Amino acid sequence: MNTNKIKKKIYIKTWGCQMNEHDSSIIKNILQKEKKYTVTNKPEISNILILNTCSIREKAQEKLFHQLGRWKKLKQKNPDIIIAVGGCVATQEGKKIYKRAKFINIIFGPQSLHKLPKLLYQSYKNKNLIIDIKGKSLKKFDYSPQKQTKKFTSFVTIMEGCNKYCSFCIVPYTRGKEVSRDNKEIISEIKKLTTIGVREIILLGQNVNSYHINNTLNKKKYRFSDLLYSISEIPEIQRIRYITSHPKDFSDDIIQAYKYIPQLTNFLHLPVQSGSNKILRLMKRGYTIEVYENIINKLKHIRPKINISSDFIIGFPGETEDDFEKTLHFISKINFDTSYSFIYSKRPGTRAAKLIDNTSIEEKKNRLSILQKKISQQSLQWRRRMLGTTQSVLVEGIAKNNIQELYGRTENNRIINFEGNPKFIGKFIKLKVIDINYNTYLKGEVT
Repeated sequence: MNTNKIKKKIYIKTWGCQMNEHDSSIIKNILQKEKKYTVTNKPEISNILILNTCSIREKAQEKLFHQLGRWKKLKQKNPDIIIAVGGCVATQEGKKIYKRAKFINIIFGPQSLHKLPKLLYQSYKNKNLIIDIKGKSLKKFDYSPQKQTKKFTSFVTIMEGCNKYCSFCIVPYTRGKEVSRDNKEIISEIKKLTTIGVREIILLGQNVNSYHINNTLNKKKYRFSDLLYSISEIPEIQRIRYITSHPKDFSDDIIQAYKYIPQLTNFLHLPVQSGSNKILRLMKRGYTIEVYENIINKLKHIRPKINISSDFIIGFPGETEDDFEKTLHFISKINFDTSYSFIYSKRPGTRAAKLIDNTSIEEKKNRLSILQKKISQQSLQWRRRMLGTTQSVLVEGIAKNNIQELYGRTENNRIINFEGNPKFIGKFIKLKVIDINYNTYLKGEVT
């Protein structure tokens, strides 16, 4: 009997950060292990529709209901379709989603992914709404994807949640407080990934540098820096990256790791959010511009060529023209390479939602445009400095815009295209940068 004919087809749609993307990979792995399901990229032929959501940006809920409206039409044609909504919006809104979309079947949270097979079984058994959005379990990581196909770079989640409670952020309310995975489990997962070709690891967490495990035997805390050293001892792993970290927890032991761990890349994403101490206080970030600058200066003393990326929130309540000018000045001073920048989004339930906001949306858009233009100019200057240099590149595959070329990634997180033998894929090679693109990628040649 061909079991594929009776497998239920699942379509998974993902919104949000790398954590959400990784969660969707776990969902896919959990359900495929059941051998009753197969994943498809065509929602119109699916038996199960899963939406994994993010609530960081404003209007996430409206975006959710627009998508559910499109899926409602599919369910009207086939009433047996199961619709499941997961992720941060699901945790934040809970049963409110069902009140506006009574045709959905399951609402689940980021910590209950591992329960999906059971939730689906229950949903097929009775058509009542099922909600499972609570809990602090790390059990979902038992199902971290271990693809048997070749891959060369991989995300590995090391912790969940956040304890910072920044005034603008909903994450502590949707993903809960910080919970760190056991270091032995993390190392075991990475070692398994090396068997399928992984040579670069990207560690994930809402705040990776607050990672810690308490050792009950010697009462010594195993910290994020300890984890970095442990990973560096795996011979096959030649690069280590991580996102996202918090300046408040960027301690000297992490900075010193850059001196002793060559696998740590010359690229760091460290969100600052604003160049104004007044705004940082309102944001409840727990550090000053001077503290942030001191971290960067210490890193640059060890790694003079390190590239710094950051996040910026524009138009936070109370931000004046002077505060914005301080941010622009700080961007120049640090010489940020790239950034993620957004207009402030009011999130219900956060402390910032109660602050008075007198800045017009037109002014916020104007400030965002100015900031992004400045970052783009600095990023171009960073790329120009790479012209003529020789870069270590992990070759990842065929170039997306030219099948006659290969592409890889430099240590400072730049995509570089080049003509070369497909045997280079999955290997580190030396490329000379011979041209730059005014958007993001570089052109290289084998040295």
